[in-house]
Amino acid sequence: MTGQPYEGRPQDMPVKAELPRLRVEYVKDSRLAFLGHLDLIATVERCIRRARLPFSIGNGFARRLRIQFTQALPVGASSSCEYFDLRLTEPIEAEEALERLRRATPPALAPSRAAYVPGRLPALEAWLDRSTWELEALAAPYDARDAERGVREVLERGELTYLRGEKEKRVDVAATLAGFEARDVEGGVAMTLDTRLSGCALRPQVLLDAVADVLGTGRPRALRVRRTAQAHEENGRLVEPFGPFDQTGGTPLS
Repeated sequence: MTGQPYEGRPQDMPVKAELPRLRVEYVKDSRLAFLGHLDLIATVERCIRRARLPFSIGNGFARRLRIQFTQALPVGASSSCEYFDLRLTEPIEAEEALERLRRATPPALAPSRAAYVPGRLPALEAWLDRSTWELEALAAPYDARDAERGVREVLERGELTYLRGEKEKRVDVAATLAGFEARDVEGGVAMTLDTRLSGCALRPQVLLDAVADVLGTGRPRALRVRRTAQAHEENGRLVEPFGPFDQTGGTPLS
């Protein structure tokens, strides 16, 4: 393929786990919060090509970049802590890679940090299994105390069932809800939601719709959602995306 960083035969490429694995943190903000996940992937890949990083290409028929992303955000949700892992054919200074990406990326997807992580860590999408969300329900027909009571009632029911498109989804709330707090603010109710990835993910909008149902109220006029932290839950502790990693047996390797 003309212009690709690796011009040899696919069978001669290094084993994926041996390739440098660059982890990049970036934001998803402003109007790009409404960018769908597939469009996001395509946009980031174009930025990587513009940055002229020595990215690795997979051995498959489609010959795609070797890149992994975190769990998809709900459309309309912003984030200060999204990540992707990019396999490189050769290492370059992480700060240099970050600067190249910053010059090649729109501000609403601006990368904020980059560092190398162990090549044999599990896939990023499954490994980052804890998320913290900041929610703002504007003109909510309930106050913070009612919101917390509604969440407790939803939790007691154990399972949520909802439609996503034409498919019925089931969420084990007890397994996926790690924490919830609410406070009254001017114009509505602000909430902090901690979720755990366990089977089907618990989306903030789904939880608040269930709260409105158990309270017998309408929905807020608008809901702002922002992901503010991601981590890996391991042996009762939270591991940050950039480590430190326990490679003596605690952190599983792929």
